[in-house]
Amino acid sequence: MRVLVKGAGVAGLTVAHELLRRGAEVTIVDPNRNFRQAASWLAGGMLAPWCERESADEAVLERGRDSVDRWEAIVPGKVVHNGTLVVALNRDQNELKRFASRTTGYRWVEESEIATLEPSLAGRFRHGLFFPQEAHLNPREVLQSLKNDLSAKGVTFADEIEDDGEFAKVVDCTGAARIGQNGELRGVRGEMLYLQTEEVTLARPVRLLHPRFPVYIVPRGKGLFMVGATMIETDFQGPITARSLMELLNTAYALHPAFADAAIVETGSGIRPAFPDNLPRVSREGNVIILNGLYRHGFLLAPTMAVEAADLVFSEQTRQRSPRCA
Repeated sequence: MRVLVKGAGVAGLTVAHELLRRGAEVTIVDPNRNFRQAASWLAGGMLAPWCERESADEAVLERGRDSVDRWEAIVPGKVVHNGTLVVALNRDQNELKRFASRTTGYRWVEESEIATLEPSLAGRFRHGLFFPQEAHLNPREVLQSLKNDLSAKGVTFADEIEDDGEFAKVVDCTGAARIGQNGELRGVRGEMLYLQTEEVTLARPVRLLHPRFPVYIVPRGKGLFMVGATMIETDFQGPITARSLMELLNTAYALHPAFADAAIVETGSGIRPAFPDNLPRVSREGNVIILNGLYRHGFLLAPTMAVEAADLVFSEQTRQRSPRCA
C-alpha cells in the first residue's frame, strides 16, 4: 500500500515509522524538511506522563505510560532513563504539596537525596518529588536520527506532491497548519530558550514550581540546557516576548544562581495545536486520516497516536470516526 504522510514533525515521522513497520510504501511531504518550522524542534522531549498528570487528563497518563518503551524501540539508545526531579523554593512549598496531591509515581526526597541526585543543587532545596519511571530525550537528535533511519529504509522525502490521488491513503500530520481548517483546533503558543554554562550540571529534567510561572530545565549535554516553556492561549507567530524571556531567565536563576552568567545561545517560540479538551485525535475524512491536537504532549504521545493512525489506515472501515485519547 502506498501512503502519503503530510508533515515531518514528530507526529509525521512516528506515523511513517509505524506504517513502514507494517509494510507500507511511505512518502513524507513537507516544505520545511529541516524541522526548524515544526513545534517538535522546540520541544522539551520529556517522557513524563506522571508529572503531566498534574494538569492533564488521566488519558495522558494512560496513553503515555509506555512512551519510554516505544521510543526505545523507535530510536534505540536515545532515551535517557534518569527520572524527573520536581522542586520548589521554600516560600512555594504549598505548590509542591499541591503537585504531589495531583500526581502519582513519585517519592518524596529530602535535601540529602536531592544533593545525591543532582550535586549542583546541593543545599538549595529542602524537599522535592522524584519520579523514577520517567525519562527524556533530545528532540532534535531524535528527529534527525529517525529521519535518517526512515530514509535508509526506503521512505521518500519530498518538498511537494502534485497529486495526492497517486496514493491509496493520506495521513495528515500538519499540526498547527490546520488551525482555521478545523473549527475546534486552537493555537497555544510556547516559548523557550537555550542557556549554556559549565557552572551547572544536571542529569535529568528539573521542574521548578511556582504559583504563577512554573518552568522546566532539561539538560542537553556539554553545558547546554533547554528552559521552557510558556503556555499562552494565542496563535500569534513571532519571536519570544520580553516578559517571557525575563520570566524564564528569572526562574533559571532561582534554580541555580550560576545561570545568571550563562550564555543565551537561542530563543524560540512555536504554536502547538490543541482541541478543546487538550487531547489528541485521529479521525478520517474520506481517504485522509488526520492526526492532530498533540498540544504540549508531542513526544510523549506521538508513538501511541501513530499506532492508532496506522490502525485506521489499514482498517477496512469506511465510516468516519474520531477516537480520542481515552
